[in-house]
Formats: sequence, C-alpha cells, structure tokens
Amino acid sequence: MSKGKKSRGRFIVLEGIDGAGTTTQQARIVDWLRDRGMLAQGTREPSEGPIGSLIRQILRGRLVTAPPSGKVAPVDPAAVALLFAADRVDHLTNEIVPLLESGWHVVCDRYVVSSLAYQSLETDLRFVRQINEKAIAPDLTIYLKVRPEVAMARIESSRAGRESFEKLAIQKKVAAAYDDILGSYRGGRVVTIDGEQVVSTVTQAVRSAIEDLLA
Repeated sequence: MSKGKKSRGRFIVLEGIDGAGTTTQQARIVDWLRDRGMLAQGTREPSEGPIGSLIRQILRGRLVTAPPSGKVAPVDPAAVALLFAADRVDHLTNEIVPLLESGWHVVCDRYVVSSLAYQSLETDLRFVRQINEKAIAPDLTIYLKVRPEVAMARIESSRAGRESFEKLAIQKKVAAAYDDILGSYRGGRVVTIDGEQVVSTVTQAVRSAIEDLLA
C-alpha cells in the first residue's frame, strides 16, 4: 500500500421486514462508529437520488395515468424491480463506492436482499437476481429477524401513513421470502439477530457482529 493511502472502508447492510428496526439500528451504529473515531456514513435504499425519490412515490401509492383510456393504473411490478436495480447502480456509483474507496464505513438500510425478498413476490426471482448482478456484495449483512405480527404492531403505533407493502399478509410473505433467500445467499457474510429484543440489546448484538468484521 502506498504511503498515505486510506484503506477501503467496510460496507455493512441492515436487512429486515418493515418494522424490524433497521432504520433505528442504522442510526445507532453510525453514531457508535463515529464515537470510536471512525469515518462512517449512513445511507438507505431507495436512495436519496432521483430514481429513489420516484420509487418512494410509487410505494406511497402515487399512481400513473395510462393512455389511451386515461385511467389511473399502478406501476408494473417488473418496472418497479428495474427501478430498484437502477437506483442501486446509481447509489453505488455516486455515493457508496466513492465513500468506501475514501476509507469510510458505509451502513446501508436495505440493499439487494430486500429486492430479492420484496420484488420476487410479484416478479420472477431469477429476473430480480439478474438485474441486480452489477451490485457489489456487502462485507456484512445483518438480518434483524422479527415476526410480522410484531413488526406490524410497531408500524401501527409509530407511523401515520403506510407504504404499499405494509400489510400483515404481505409482510408474512416477505418474511418467508427472506428466510428462503438468506438460506442460500452467497453475497458475503450474513448474521441473523433477534430483532424483537429490547432496542439496546439488539444494538449490542449488531455492534458485536461489526466488531468481529473490523477485527
């Protein structure tokens, strides 16, 4: 390594169904890394970029008018999967990879496994895998495992609005898809943590997994 060159940062991903606590844990972990004197940046998918903003509109129920009838129609699931894949490439190119190469640890709230679990409910899983082939593998994926009933209770008590996937029947399917996909996932190291524990206990377990990675 040349003198003065920074070592590459680590790419850490938090995964889980809606209400699993990924956003809460991401913020806590970024603060913890920074408190230890490390360069750390939190990010999420859908990203804050233009494609990510469009995806969030779609997930919140914003529909498009379809000619020639002029009737309002939902966006095709395959198109949504393509948007997620396009947002991911843009996110990697313009934010994640530059940060990693500059020595920053990046903690991302959701990534490829989310697409595989969610988009495969309405689109062929092989198609979703194929369009995400350009996505780099994380150094560590942490899956916060929470029962759908528990996750939905959290959502109902803390959120005013709902996104299209935030329904119990759908979350049960997503949870099952996560279990199936992670059972054969080969995109880097995966650690599963009981996300139903007290928040501080979950945070400690996440920290331990990251300490093992950084050791």
